[in-house]
Amino acid sequence: MIDQRGAKRVSVELPPIPIGSMIPLTGPSAADGAEFRKGMILAVEELNAQGGLLGRKFQPIFADTCRQTAEEVVGAARKLIEKHQVHAIVCGYNIGPQNSEYEPIADAGIIYVHANTLLQHHDTVMSDPERYFGCFMADPADYWYGPGFIKFISWLRDTGQWTPSSDRLAIIAGSKPYSIVIAQSMAAAAADYGWRLCFGPKIVQTPTTQWREVIEEVRATNPAVVANTHFYAGDLAYFQRQFMENPIDCLVYLQYGAMHRTFADIAQEASVGIIVSSVIGLLRDEVGKSFEARYNARFGEGASATIGCQSYSNMHHYAVAAAMAGGSGAPGDFEQNRKVARALKGMIYRSVHGTIRYHPDWQAAVPYPVVTHDPSLGMPHIFYQIHDHRKPLSMIAPEPYNTERFILPPWMSRRGGPQKAAAPTGPKMGRPA
Repeated sequence: MIDQRGAKRVSVELPPIPIGSMIPLTGPSAADGAEFRKGMILAVEELNAQGGLLGRKFQPIFADTCRQTAEEVVGAARKLIEKHQVHAIVCGYNIGPQNSEYEPIADAGIIYVHANTLLQHHDTVMSDPERYFGCFMADPADYWYGPGFIKFISWLRDTGQWTPSSDRLAIIAGSKPYSIVIAQSMAAAAADYGWRLCFGPKIVQTPTTQWREVIEEVRATNPAVVANTHFYAGDLAYFQRQFMENPIDCLVYLQYGAMHRTFADIAQEASVGIIVSSVIGLLRDEVGKSFEARYNARFGEGASATIGCQSYSNMHHYAVAAAMAGGSGAPGDFEQNRKVARALKGMIYRSVHGTIRYHPDWQAAVPYPVVTHDPSLGMPHIFYQIHDHRKPLSMIAPEPYNTERFILPPWMSRRGGPQKAAAPTGPKMGRPA
């Protein structure tokens, strides 16, 4: 390159910015881990194609968290910080370390953006905001699944989409703290909406594929709704197959893992009619569909964009905040990383799965419709139903994001309404009647 004075200038490529990602590439959550890796890869490819961060490209570095124990996740964090000198750690989820990885991250003063979905995140950050300034949870806490689910089934009931046989609710929980917190928050919210707990929460030691005994215990209580808050896709598929051997006349809700392709592949026809939700999921609007098309073009039609969107959005959000702050910070650069943290907290970011708006105290995404009634200010708690196990999940709530309608599961009696519900005419989910 020649400048105006005729002198030859040498173009020097700046070193890449290392970004760590702790994901379960092996172990029981490896299916999700594979999608988290894909989401990071696509995000970095897109960002680098646009010039990276102030002329520096991003370099993703992955560390396997396997069973997601505290030892494994903390070890992954230390490796990324000490060996690779990453400027940030951006992930999907790691369920199990219970925030123990926050300690080496806080010591290094780098940014940590994840989707661990843990109420404990609130407690940790609020216990010492100065120390944990860089720790952000880009989705609502697990706790919000409970009242969100109770609000949802009440919305189905109150809008005439479903007439329950009774007010009886049965809750089964997996043995992970995540599952137990959700089950307990469901139970705590039930009475406020007119539901009566008839079973549980019963904690089942997980992982497991053996559910017949607890299903028979539930059957004896004659519930109108059964909720299983365990979240491993394969385990839930066996639950549903065993449930369908002699089904109960009730709605079935399965936590999170039933969104994954693995669940439908194992459960097959037995999966049709089940309800599953996520406080973070890919929307079916123009933005979400465009991302899904790019994701599938890059990784194949068998990829699960609704899982990969988590790490994808988290990486894009971090990059925008770092650009606003004037750059990223290496381990030990507390001053620069505090600027990035302030940028993350100060913006409302519209991702492919809705709005990320960090609560000023929790540093976690605010949920819609349970906490805020404004969809532009909160991340939607999305409810899906499987209408055809060979096709994508049907998004049935919340408004205005739903693209399909609730149908009565095929194992249930036709009591109280048509198989296909009319468009809701009652109060909208999450808004005052």
